[in-house]
Amino acid sequence: MTVMIDVSRVPPSGFHFAPSPLAELASAVHLLVEPTHHPAQTGWAASVAANVGPELLDRLIDADYLWRTSRADSLLPSEPRESLAGELDAMDRLDDETWVSAALLTSSCGTVPLYRHLGSPLADAEARELARTRAATRGERQAAFVDHVLAEPTAARSSVRRMLEDCDEAFFADAWSQVRPALVADARRKHDLLGVSGLRDAVAATSAAITVDDDASRLRIDKLQDDLTTADERGMTFLPTVFGNPHLLVVHAPGWRPVVQYPIAGGRPTTSTVSVDTVQQRFHALDNPLRLRLARSLVRAPRTTADLAAAWGVSASEVSRHVGVLRDAGLVTSVRRGRQVLHHLDLAATTRIGHDLVEALLR
Repeated sequence: MTVMIDVSRVPPSGFHFAPSPLAELASAVHLLVEPTHHPAQTGWAASVAANVGPELLDRLIDADYLWRTSRADSLLPSEPRESLAGELDAMDRLDDETWVSAALLTSSCGTVPLYRHLGSPLADAEARELARTRAATRGERQAAFVDHVLAEPTAARSSVRRMLEDCDEAFFADAWSQVRPALVADARRKHDLLGVSGLRDAVAATSAAITVDDDASRLRIDKLQDDLTTADERGMTFLPTVFGNPHLLVVHAPGWRPVVQYPIAGGRPTTSTVSVDTVQQRFHALDNPLRLRLARSLVRAPRTTADLAAAWGVSASEVSRHVGVLRDAGLVTSVRRGRQVLHHLDLAATTRIGHDLVEALLR
């Protein structure tokens, strides 16, 4: 499963790495309203929640359609600016239809399908009904927020801006001063690597979940969704994040310049290097009674095919076939010792299956 970005039209200078205060604020707000996604940062979330007035937290929850299980695309700027005020001003310059589409039919998280044929919910009845249906499944407060956005977009936009400005005053200005140096340094390293070694090395250093095709015409982003978008001559943008870890967000909505927000290393866990396809393959490998029995034997000690066949009363050829499935999934290694081949269960890979699944779902 991948989101593919066609970058064949992007000039070498069109790949931009830069921190965004607005994107980082949106990630911090997401962390506050959904701390279970960020176990390494629950201490920060609890500390901020304890010191921020309940009225502001209540407003954030009212509007959590913008940042809890998805992220409004406009909160991930393709042209990052130095200040939060500058980025909020740029968002204010969006027309109502674009702002509402970015808020209610988001693409970045990939938690819901992206219907490319739909227009803005302000003008398209099908899009409007879809936004309302999605909000209703998330609760009365979320449904009321979406209805407010649809009925009074200008007032809703103004209230969202005030909310973000209040967050800046209450906690984010201090948080931004702490994380900004690391974000600036990471963006500079990626930019320098891009100039010296090219796109492939810069992308490899950005995230193990992003790869470049052999001809460097497409980026493939390992996500639990399938989609394709095209970057034009304006290029695309990579936004480093601390508060967004472990999420890897990809803005790929029609008409939007592609944006990738990626978690940076340094004191916090980075995203898993295991692909979504590998996680699926490993679950499939263990979804078989005989393969589970073979794994049970191999977890205790390395065994030969003959040993396993005798232990479980099956043919050697059947054991070989099932061991091959486990080996292809990266759960078993086979090593020749003289005239014998010993099979080993990779305990580290097996232990990580649950963790890898959670990271793939959160990515």
